[in-house]
Amino acid sequence: MTTRHLVGLVTGVLIMAIFLPILLSIWLAHREADAQFRDEQELYASRVMARTLQVLDQAKAALIQIDASKNPGCSPQQLLEMRRLSYSWRYVQEVLYLKGSTPICSSLEVQSAPVTYPEPDRITPDGYRTWFTAKNDLGLDHHMIAIASKQHMVIIDPLSFIDVIPSELSNIQSALLGTVRDRVLASSQPIDIAVFKRMQKEGLETLTVNHTIYTVRHYPELDLAVVTWSPVQPKVASWHHQLLIWLPIGVLISLLAAWFILRLLRRLQSPHHRMLDALNESAITVHYQPIVSLKSGRIVGAEALARWQQTDGSYLSPEIFIPLAEQTGLITRLTETVVKNVFHDLGKWLHVHPDLHISINLSVEDLRSATLPELLRQQLNHSQVKPSQIALELTERGFADPTTTLPAIASYRKAGHAIYIDDFGTGYSSLRYLQDLEVDTLKIDKSFVDALEYQQVTPHIIEMAKSLKLDVVAEGIENACQQEWLYQHGVHYGQGWLYSKALPKTDFIIWAEENLRSH
Repeated sequence: MTTRHLVGLVTGVLIMAIFLPILLSIWLAHREADAQFRDEQELYASRVMARTLQVLDQAKAALIQIDASKNPGCSPQQLLEMRRLSYSWRYVQEVLYLKGSTPICSSLEVQSAPVTYPEPDRITPDGYRTWFTAKNDLGLDHHMIAIASKQHMVIIDPLSFIDVIPSELSNIQSALLGTVRDRVLASSQPIDIAVFKRMQKEGLETLTVNHTIYTVRHYPELDLAVVTWSPVQPKVASWHHQLLIWLPIGVLISLLAAWFILRLLRRLQSPHHRMLDALNESAITVHYQPIVSLKSGRIVGAEALARWQQTDGSYLSPEIFIPLAEQTGLITRLTETVVKNVFHDLGKWLHVHPDLHISINLSVEDLRSATLPELLRQQLNHSQVKPSQIALELTERGFADPTTTLPAIASYRKAGHAIYIDDFGTGYSSLRYLQDLEVDTLKIDKSFVDALEYQQVTPHIIEMAKSLKLDVVAEGIENACQQEWLYQHGVHYGQGWLYSKALPKTDFIIWAEENLRSH
C-alpha cells in the first residue's frame, strides 16, 4: 500500500470518526423524540377513549336513574328530578321526557318545543337510541349528541367526549367521528376527513401524512372513532444544525440532551409527578360517609374522604396515597382539593341544610398552611355556608408540635369550625394534651370498636370524653350489637358500614335526603 493510499485511508477513518458520532447522535435524538411522541400520542388516545367511555356510561346511568323514577311524566316532581339529574351528572346538559320520539318537557323547559326526532342515527346493542342533532329547546345552532331510552333522553355536548388536557410536552389534537357517515362530531382543531376515510378503507390504526401522524381508536357500540394527530418532527432544527457544525459542542449537547430526557422521564414517572398529575387532572375526588345520631338514626353530617380512581376503575387505598402526598410535599394541595370538591359537591346542599356538617381531615402540614384558612373563608362566603358546618379532623400527630399547631387549631376554632380528634387512642399524646386543648369531639378508632368485648380501654375513653364534656363519634360500626353497646355507654354519634359506606356526591345526597325524610 502506497503512502498516498494510506493517507487516504486514514483520512477516511478520521472523517468517519469525526462525523459518525454526530450522525449517531442525530439518529438517537430523532429516535428518542419519535418514541416519546408515539408513546405520548398512544397515552393521549387512551385517555380520550377512557373519557368517551366515561361520558357514555354516565349518560346511560343517568337514563337508568330517571327511568326508575315513579313520578308521572312532566309532573312537578318529575321535572324537579330531571333538573336534579342534569345538575348532578357532570356531562349531562339536559334531560327530556319523551313520547315516542317527541320531547314533551325537559329539565330546561316545562313544555318542550314541538319537534319530533327522526329515526335514530344508531341503536346500541343494549337498546339505546342515539342522534347527532341540532334540535334543542333553546333554538341554538349547535350540534349535540342525544341518547335516549324508551321514555327519556339525555343531551351531551360532543366536546365532553374529547375533553382531555394533553401533556405539556406535546401538541396533540383530537376529534370524535361517526364511522357510519364519516362525519366529524367534535374536534379540537379542523381535521382532514380524507385522512380518516383512507384509514377506514385500508383498516389502519396509524398513518403518517405530510409529517403528521394520525392515530384512530374505534368505539363500535356507537359507531364512533377517536382520531388523534400531531406533527411528527420535534422543533429542534437549530440544535441539529449546531450539532452538525460543531463536533465538541454537538457531542456535549447530545450527551446532555440524553441525560436530560432520561432524567425528565424518571421524574415524570416518579410518585411526586403521579400525584401532581392526579391533582391537576382532577382525578382525586371526594366520597362522603354519613355520620348519624345513635339515638335517633338521623344523619348529622358526613366525613369527606379523598378517593383516587385508577385507569382500570379501581381505587388506590388512602393508606397508600395520603402518606405519598405527605412524603412528596403535596398533602396541602390534596387537602385544598378536598375542600374545593366539598363545596363544589355539597355547597348548595349544605346551605339548604344548615343543621348538617361535613368534616374534613387536616394533616400536620395543613396546620402550617397560610392559604388554607383563606380558602375555607372564601368557599364559605361563596356558598353561604356557616363555618360550624365544616368540622376539621386532626389526628393526634397534629399535636406533637404544640407551639406550631395549637395556635392554628385555636384560630380555626375561633373562626367557628368544630375540632375533632380523629382515631383517638391510637397515638401517645392523648392524655398529655387533652386537658389543654379546646376540642369539641373525639372519634374512637375502628380498632377499638371492632374489639369492644375484649378491649377495656374503650369505656375509659368514653368516660374521659364525658368528663371533658366532649361529644364522641365511633368509627367503623358494622353491626347492631356494636351500635347498641356504644349507645348504652354514652356514645353520641357513629359512622360505618352499618349505615353506609363512603358514597359519591350524588349517591350521598340521595341517601341523606331519604334518611332525613324517614326521621
